[in-house]
Amino acid sequence: MKFGAWVDRLVLYLPVILMALLAGASYWLVQRAPALANKPAAQAPTHEPDYLMREFSVRTFDAQGRLTSEVAGALARHFPDTDTFEIEQVRIRRYDVDGSLTRARAAMAKTNADASQVELVGQAEVIKTQAAGSPRKDEMRLTGERLLAFLEERRVTSSEPVQIERGADRFTANAMRLDDRAQELILQGRVRGLVQPGSTQTNRKP
Repeated sequence: MKFGAWVDRLVLYLPVILMALLAGASYWLVQRAPALANKPAAQAPTHEPDYLMREFSVRTFDAQGRLTSEVAGALARHFPDTDTFEIEQVRIRRYDVDGSLTRARAAMAKTNADASQVELVGQAEVIKTQAAGSPRKDEMRLTGERLLAFLEERRVTSSEPVQIERGADRFTANAMRLDDRAQELILQGRVRGLVQPGSTQTNRKP
């Protein structure tokens, strides 16, 4: 066969050869590439912890290097769907700008990401110590099975029975709202207490 005739035949069959090569290459790629059709659909996040911390202590400091808060516990679980923590045997210390100290502990705590809102569950206790130079030196101690503390706002609430102690004063109630900044304590339900002369005014609501 002459060279010219061979070239003419190659040109004639070149499209078929190229199509066969492309088909073979496509098949090879399909066999080795992930099958998009079989890719599982994205699932909604579930309330499952993505990491744990054991026997931990986390401290935060302000711009001047002063300790502002510390959260410690036996076990912490982080839940990514709500960005919250559950902490067993929790212990919290928080220093306010005026120098007062708030301490809290419980068998279990549920907190938001920055621990500014904490739900204390099981033998819960919150103790507030006044700053040096404060006219009121007595500590305030709140105890109950469930306390909700808003640490930045310096508020504590409970819809379950609580006991409040401050100096020689003693109170029990079915529910409570404490606003430390406003120096207001509201007790609800069945209230019993002993108030010594000179104590801070306490409001009772039925």
